Amino acid sequence: MNLLRPPAAYARLPQSLIARACLALCASAAIPAFATELPQPLPFAQDWSNAALLSANNNWSGVPGIVGYVVSGPTTGGVDPQTVLAPATTPNVTVNQTNPVSYQTGGVAEFALTNPVVALAGSNAQHAPNIVLHLDTRGWQSVRVSYLLRDLDSSADNAVQAVALQYRIGTSGNFINLPAGYVADATTAGSATQTTPVDVVLPAAANDQAHVQVRILTTNASGNDEWVGVDDIAVAGTPIGGGVNAPIATNCPANVAFDTGVGGSFNVSASDSDSVVNGATLGAVPAGITLSSFTPATLDGGSASGTIGVAASVPAGTYPVQVNFGNNELQTANCTVSVTVSGLITIPQIQGSGATSPRDGQQVTTRGVVTRINSNGYFLQDPVGDGDPTTSDGIFVFTSSTPGGVVAVGNELRVTGTVDEFAVGSGAQALARPVTEIVNSSASLISTGNSIAPLVITLPEIEEGELERYEGMLVHIASPLTASQNYFQGRYGQVTLSADGRLEKPTNRHPANSAEALAMADDNARRRILLDDGSSIQNPDPTPYIGANNTLRAGDTLPNGVTGVIDYGLATNNSDGLSDYRIHPTEAVNFVRSNPRPATPPAVGGNVRVASFNVLNYFSTIDQSGASCFPSGTRSDCRGADSAAELTRQRDKIIPAINGLGADVVGLIEIENNGNGATQDLVNRLNAAAGAGTWAAAALPPTGSGSDAIRQAIIYKPARVALVGGSVADSNPVHNRPPIAQGFALPNGERFAVVVNHFKSKNCDPAPSGGNVDSGDGQGCYNASRVQQAQALMQFIGQLQATTGDVAVVGDLNAYGKEDPILALTNAGLVDQIARFNPFGYSYVFDGESGYLDHALTTASLSAKVTGAALWTINADEPSIIDYNLEFKQPACANCGPDYYSPTVYRSSDHDPVVLGLSLVKAINGGGNRDTLVGTAGDDRLTGGAGADTLTGGGGSDVFVYTSLRDGIDTITDFAPGTDRLDLSALLASINADAGTAIAQGMVRLVDTPAGLSVQIDSDGSMGAGVARPLVVLQGVTAAQFQPARDAGL
Repeated sequence: MNLLRPPAAYARLPQSLIARACLALCASAAIPAFATELPQPLPFAQDWSNAALLSANNNWSGVPGIVGYVVSGPTTGGVDPQTVLAPATTPNVTVNQTNPVSYQTGGVAEFALTNPVVALAGSNAQHAPNIVLHLDTRGWQSVRVSYLLRDLDSSADNAVQAVALQYRIGTSGNFINLPAGYVADATTAGSATQTTPVDVVLPAAANDQAHVQVRILTTNASGNDEWVGVDDIAVAGTPIGGGVNAPIATNCPANVAFDTGVGGSFNVSASDSDSVVNGATLGAVPAGITLSSFTPATLDGGSASGTIGVAASVPAGTYPVQVNFGNNELQTANCTVSVTVSGLITIPQIQGSGATSPRDGQQVTTRGVVTRINSNGYFLQDPVGDGDPTTSDGIFVFTSSTPGGVVAVGNELRVTGTVDEFAVGSGAQALARPVTEIVNSSASLISTGNSIAPLVITLPEIEEGELERYEGMLVHIASPLTASQNYFQGRYGQVTLSADGRLEKPTNRHPANSAEALAMADDNARRRILLDDGSSIQNPDPTPYIGANNTLRAGDTLPNGVTGVIDYGLATNNSDGLSDYRIHPTEAVNFVRSNPRPATPPAVGGNVRVASFNVLNYFSTIDQSGASCFPSGTRSDCRGADSAAELTRQRDKIIPAINGLGADVVGLIEIENNGNGATQDLVNRLNAAAGAGTWAAAALPPTGSGSDAIRQAIIYKPARVALVGGSVADSNPVHNRPPIAQGFALPNGERFAVVVNHFKSKNCDPAPSGGNVDSGDGQGCYNASRVQQAQALMQFIGQLQATTGDVAVVGDLNAYGKEDPILALTNAGLVDQIARFNPFGYSYVFDGESGYLDHALTTASLSAKVTGAALWTINADEPSIIDYNLEFKQPACANCGPDYYSPTVYRSSDHDPVVLGLSLVKAINGGGNRDTLVGTAGDDRLTGGAGADTLTGGGGSDVFVYTSLRDGIDTITDFAPGTDRLDLSALLASINADAGTAIAQGMVRLVDTPAGLSVQIDSDGSMGAGVARPLVVLQGVTAAQFQPARDAGL
């Protein structure tokens, strides 16, 4: 109200009122300054514009005269807050919240909005949140309480959020409801701007009291509660005895901070209990600091508010800004705000244009928008950038754990911390490209709801390392990408990606250190990027990027690229291993199954199949307490399954994989060196699945099986091949896993030998010396030893050729296709059949690059009989997470990812098996007369030649060859459709006939006769004048039984 005063002078307070005021002031001086329950003298005001008032949850020590509580009241929704009268004792407030829609805990909360406010919302746990004002009304009457209720919830929620006003005298007893202050519903669905003013004069009992408590309270509403802000609180009254003009009460923050080049604004307010505050000005301030807006009060005791702007042009420094207020009775009051403008360092300035920051070790203040949150920090990006393509606009802020509070995607933050260069590993690559980070940081909110458009880039890099310019930035890699490695998918949530298809090991295709190999290595580096899950948690649950059939195969693709934030990290589990740039996705990653699982091995032709299979430490001795394994006789040499359950799981993958090869002879690698124990155990289980007697094991060589815990072994199908002599091993001491060889004979008498190998590993343990040190050419450690083993192998093969010149060399040679050990073999005369039949052969993936360590080479004589060589890609392309092991999976590890194991052939090992097709048929040739040719019990190739011949194939699958129209008229006495075959290719070529159309054109005719099926040739077809000439009669065969495509390639 406006007080009426004598014109000559203002009336004075009675002495008793002055004395009571003095007592109040004296009492205040004796109590700590922030005792929040200390009654505050009138006039009293609070509009929450000072963000420093509340700094910690449930701590009101910085807010004079106000405390928030939670009443443990009714548990059901919709209770009228006017009926909740009991006092509360549990202080409650959650500070620094930014989103009233997503924060749904309830209680009392501080929201750091553009117009900050303290708000109330009920919940099942926070039944009746409230704030209590502690007031000293001594010397005052007609005490008026006013405030503004603000609907903060913009969602569709539409709870009936009732708010009550209550009071009590002193600090004990129940509160008394004030019906005049009751608001039946302070919120509306979809509105965050609705306000409801409350203005109530307290009952006379509240006059002239040392302690009056005023409580503003809501309760748990029916449905989803909505946040109701309590703002612009003002308490004033009329002096008892009259005559004294109340002063203007100011409400200004003590300190505010802004950034140079950015600026901002802050709010101030003032009120007068018996007058209207209607003016404001600023004292002397530098250019750029202005009173940008002012809203006067409209009634006595009302709040006047203003906004003070700080322009981007204000230079760095600290400025005392005095705000002067005036009212309609010519009174004035002022407050001083300390405005600090800091020198902002932009993110591009921090990053610089090199691999390291020019501000490494310096404390900086910067700002940016949060683009992604990781488990140990977040990425911050300048929304404008500096326009320099060589400097990144993004940076990582390291927090060690998942950040919260003001850190949310889309929030613009002001961050202060120390610039640090973090090396992700100890290798040369990692040391050369440390990650620029901000550490030991603090952050404050500038704004919410921002977005950053990803920068569109492509791979390959033009120059290796150019992704440095995007470190910390949100990008979209528009290039189609291929999964090149998934080994660490389950362990670290990481997949190696590459542009332009999958990566091949350079020395798989080119000799080490050649210009071509070096160029390919550079190309690989420019095409590669790591897809990371943004988490430092091992064995994440769920496993990221798993697709159909619980797998992600190397070779699967992302046709539309990927969107995420770039940084740098390890590509392996070794700190000194490969490292490269990574992308942490910000959008869903959905791989396309571009590399389907092969159900069967590729066709390789021939009549004999030789295979090799790395059985990944198949031990019949379980690696458990008390186990004893060769050579030490202790558990330390046991490398296989850790339990009976794991061994069963291993067998359930290995056995169908070996049986599925369709091979007649299989060389086994990495099987336990316990005599023939593990080998016979595997054979027994293979026979249990395939039928008794299907498989047998070659005997141990008389010279032993080496000094390692694992060895090679040979198994075969006795119904298909027979042993020739015993197995032999190369006794050259250069081998600790000596090659093992065995001769075989087919029923047709054809012979061949198989040598199974496992050369020294590329691993550098134990530490090598001399030529075995890793030279950095891509061949790894112990390359010199492998070359010596290759040379010894050639000598060993020379000894075998005394029995048969046809030798197949298979196994894990631990060298890729064009590395020195393989060149030593091929330069000495062996033929690389994988290279011959496969444009990109691979059996193993390492560091994201594929190549074949598992080989199929033959002597030159046998090479002429090779019909195909292939790799059955059931293992190397599959993630290790699906293998037989139980560790690092649920349920053995409760916090790990799921167990994706299934008893299938896929990931039965880490190497792919090799299959070699051989055509070992007996060639039986006639002359120019009437010959009678009889084949063997095996597979034969019979060529009668000119003249009317009588041919009998015998057992096996036989081929009857015709090269000329003069080859007839023959009789085949035992042609078996579906087993035997006519070879008419040379004959048809001689008359310019196409096998695919020869029957349709009448150039080949099939005629049933009493003697059997007559195969006839008409050189000019059904359209010509010539007549068909009988070539051969298949006794006992009819045209209905004969399938031209199957039985003659027609």
